Amino acid sequence: MNWKFWKRREEPMPAPGQPDWERAVLNRMAAEYLHDQRNRRRWANLFKLLVLLYLIGLLVLANMGSLKGMVSTDEDHTALIDIKGVIAPESAASADRVIGALRKAFESDKVKGVILRINSPGGSPVQAGYINDEIKRLKEKYEKDHDKDMPVYAVAVDLCASGGYYIAVGADEIYVDKGSLVGSIGVRIDSFGFQQAMQEFGVERRLLTAGDNKGILDPFSPLPASQRDFIQGVLETLHQQFIAEVKAGRGDKLKGGDALFSGLFWSGQEAVELGLADGLGSSSYVAREVIGTEKLVDYTQKRDLLESVAKRLGASFGLGVLESLSLSAGMGLPH
Repeated sequence: MNWKFWKRREEPMPAPGQPDWERAVLNRMAAEYLHDQRNRRRWANLFKLLVLLYLIGLLVLANMGSLKGMVSTDEDHTALIDIKGVIAPESAASADRVIGALRKAFESDKVKGVILRINSPGGSPVQAGYINDEIKRLKEKYEKDHDKDMPVYAVAVDLCASGGYYIAVGADEIYVDKGSLVGSIGVRIDSFGFQQAMQEFGVERRLLTAGDNKGILDPFSPLPASQRDFIQGVLETLHQQFIAEVKAGRGDKLKGGDALFSGLFWSGQEAVELGLADGLGSSSYVAREVIGTEKLVDYTQKRDLLESVAKRLGASFGLGVLESLSLSAGMGLPH
């Protein structure tokens, strides 16, 4: 096979000693250098393009399962909404995502029941409260518009603690696995005190504030008794709000007295005995045996492909620091 087609056309070089021989050599060297530089850039750009296509392909494959689960169906089905991880404004379990999924499920004529599959240690009390309130609002509106009830069930996986349980009590019933951890009905705020260490190292703290309590909970300043009492009062207020929601959702089912609201948590089996949950069962069990519609369709609002690409390639640097005040399980778990 003749490969001359692929070769560059080259002008003949003058023989040494002929006029302009030196200039021709320099021109040839410059041309060869520029040609090599162009080739390197082409190969570098091609390599970058292939890497980008490979990463996008991986992301598409990783999201295929989610995309298939989100496809609407014309059959009667049970809507499944995952609440996974820390409940915070920019997380996968944010109120915006969960509420958006709830509204979509309630709008479908083919949905016969909703399952909130919770696997969360808790998080923001405000975000959890938004979701709890929306569950009750949507149920009331649906009953008014359709003259029938849309059942909503919470199903605990590994964790249904603190803010996660705050959401669960908005459902009609709560189902758990015998090994689930349930409860942690309490409120916490975290801080540190470094003032003694600063004194030992001879470090002087210079904190200027306008307002006597503006530096409250500053980790490098002492915590006066008056500020400690104030913070404890705020926590007690939030705790009573949490307790009121649990009692409103569970009613006479609760059988544990004040110990239920001490921040402790129990296994799923114990939670059923204490009235924190109604029974043992998975999402499939609840759909099949309780709702009576075995087909599950995932309504969880996940990040779209572009958002996933940005997140996984590092284009989104951090989602902000969570507020230290949280309804989160006191088990060494993240807030």
